[in-house]
Amino acid sequence: MSRTYVVTGAGSGIGAATAELLRADGHRVIGVDLRGADVVADLAHPDGIEAMTIVVGEQLGGAALDGVITCAGLAAPTVATVAVNYFGSVNTLEALRPLQAGSASPRSAAVASFSVLWPHDATLLDLLLGGDVATALAVADEMVAEGRADLFYATSKLALARWIRRAGPGPDWAGAGIALNAVAPGIVATPMTEASLADERARRMVERATPMPLGGIAQPADVAHLLTWLTSAPNTRMCGQVVFIDGGAEAVVRGDSVV
Repeated sequence: MSRTYVVTGAGSGIGAATAELLRADGHRVIGVDLRGADVVADLAHPDGIEAMTIVVGEQLGGAALDGVITCAGLAAPTVATVAVNYFGSVNTLEALRPLQAGSASPRSAAVASFSVLWPHDATLLDLLLGGDVATALAVADEMVAEGRADLFYATSKLALARWIRRAGPGPDWAGAGIALNAVAPGIVATPMTEASLADERARRMVERATPMPLGGIAQPADVAHLLTWLTSAPNTRMCGQVVFIDGGAEAVVRGDSVV
């Protein structure tokens, strides 16, 4: 049966591959991105999310929204990375959740990262999870000045993963019949990673940090297949999970640890 999805970051990388796969399977996809999408919006700002939600509602025309997949993300050493990766994803999921109320099998998923295992900034992490947007972004701005913006990506993705874990089993999600989960990819060949993978020395450093014995560097479609299953009707029990799709990197790094 055809379902209706919203996919953010649909213009490139994992988002584009996910939208393409869903459409190939006969589903309707409302793509969201900064340009060239069904809905053009800047998810780094609350106004952008509000505008996106209004347009999505108009495009639905009263129909229920079955799935939401937030793929939009940044890896630049800028405050926008914090805003998009955490607040952009969480606020999008929350804003679109009411539109899923009429679906017989509502599902949502976000893209976290293997980098949740990397060093992070504890202060920024707490501010993100506490929902203090102004202070979190102010602290992020200070971190840029201090030369610590390299921690933005891992910190924002860890915050997103923890939010998924906390919110997924709660009354607003599982209690409303909505399965909420996330994926944690390893290295994926996307425009975000293109520059580092093109440089041989940088590529070796990336591969040492994220060892992927099964298949090596992934393609966006590899992750898209998992995202589409997590947000499909048959996924009736996975809840609040962060699923590593990293060629075995998490198992290599963490060994026997399962907690």
